[in-house]
Amino acid sequence: MILQSTIQDGVELVPEAESVEKTLSIIELIGSGGTAGMVIIAILFVLMVFAIYIYFERLFAIKAASKIDSNFMNQIKDHVTNGKTDSAQILCAQVNTPVSRLINKGISRIGRPLEDISTALESAGRLEVYELERNVSVLATISGVGPMIGFLGTVIGMILSIFEIANAGGQIDIKLLADGLYTAMTTTVGGLIVGIVAYMAYNHLVVKTDKVVHQMEANSLEFLDHLNEPI
Repeated sequence: MILQSTIQDGVELVPEAESVEKTLSIIELIGSGGTAGMVIIAILFVLMVFAIYIYFERLFAIKAASKIDSNFMNQIKDHVTNGKTDSAQILCAQVNTPVSRLINKGISRIGRPLEDISTALESAGRLEVYELERNVSVLATISGVGPMIGFLGTVIGMILSIFEIANAGGQIDIKLLADGLYTAMTTTVGGLIVGIVAYMAYNHLVVKTDKVVHQMEANSLEFLDHLNEPI
């Protein structure tokens, strides 16, 4: 009894070990994936930077293209009505937006049949739309390629894990599987993040571009209607 009491007292005197919560930074997490994981994460990082650059470059370009004075078309119609086509073209050159370049193309065709002017506007409009959508399709490609590269890392990570299991001699140690599992998980997450960001950026630019295209169509129609009005 005395020995048992002494043991109990000894146990009570030993302080409980404080639980230490281990944290893992993003850099450590990426580094834990081994060489294969770091290579794939590096590729995904480059794709992410490229996608962000394209997004902001196109966003600023589309915003600049959508800016136009609300009184622009009224001034154009006044110049055309008074026969001052040179002044109208100078005004278009000063504004220098997709709408103004489109109208300038129509002004340069004044005197020809209305169908010819309409065809010229359509051709110029396609060129302007092409310029607005330049490199936007790359975002769509990145949104699809990013997750695929991430899944490639997942497959590589699982192969590494299976290789370690096959060479463990029947004794499976979770530490041997750590590199493969880290590679599988980190690359999957990285690929999905790149894909989601690129997909959202692509759709946002498509919406912005559609607004500018609608603006060009509305002003072109207004210009043609003015030319079709009886004098």
